[in-house]
Amino acid sequence: MANAKAQKAKATLHVTLTKSTVGRLKNHIACVVGLGLRRIGQTVEVEDSPSVRGMIDRVHYMVRVEEEA
Repeated sequence: MANAKAQKAKATLHVTLTKSTVGRLKNHIACVVGLGLRRIGQTVEVEDSPSVRGMIDRVHYMVRVEEEA
C-alpha cells in the first residue's frame, strides 16, 4: 500500500505564456513570475494545486494551460 502511494505521481500542468507582460498590472506580472515564466512561448511544468490554479485564473488571458494525463 505504501508503494502504491509513492508511485502515484502528483498531477501536473503545462503552462505556456502566450502574451507579453508589458503594461500589465503588477499583481499579474507577479503571478506570471511566480509560475516561473519569463518569455513569450516558454512552457513550464507546475504541480496542480489550489494556489497555482489561483495564479493561473488571475492571468488566464496571458497563458495557455494543458493538463498532463
